[in-house]
Amino acid sequence: MRRMRLIGAALAVATLGLASTSVALAGGNGPQTFTQHAHGLTLVIHDVNPCTGAPATITLVVNDVFHGTINKTGSWFTGTIEGTFSLVPDDPAQPSYTGHFAQWFGDENNLKNDVEHSTFNIHGVGSDGSRISLHDNAQAAMNANGVITVSFDKVRCG
Repeated sequence: MRRMRLIGAALAVATLGLASTSVALAGGNGPQTFTQHAHGLTLVIHDVNPCTGAPATITLVVNDVFHGTINKTGSWFTGTIEGTFSLVPDDPAQPSYTGHFAQWFGDENNLKNDVEHSTFNIHGVGSDGSRISLHDNAQAAMNANGVITVSFDKVRCG
């Protein structure tokens, strides 16, 4: 299955948000938490139509919220990214799309395990009246020995 770089782009926005937040590591100081909001961020990338693989320029207008908690035994992060997109194919004979996307992701870890999970949805309408729809559901879990116990990424275009 094709791994969508659009998800990677959205996560890059998330990573920048987390990296720009100053969070003190919680030694014996108890848990440290933060929440960050951003609205109207614009990201333009050259990528592919996630359902056809055709090259395209994608413009995202993003709103997000991130929350994190860190303590001496682990951390918990969650984020929601949503907004609008436009997808303009390199081939002008193909339809352009506009619509909405939403992504949620989480990361939880402690001294015994680590879990990463996310969902990603796209719904759009093409310049020719066609529709694009995508759902991605992914999860990975690792035990304290570093053994991956669960791993899947299910993508469905419709």
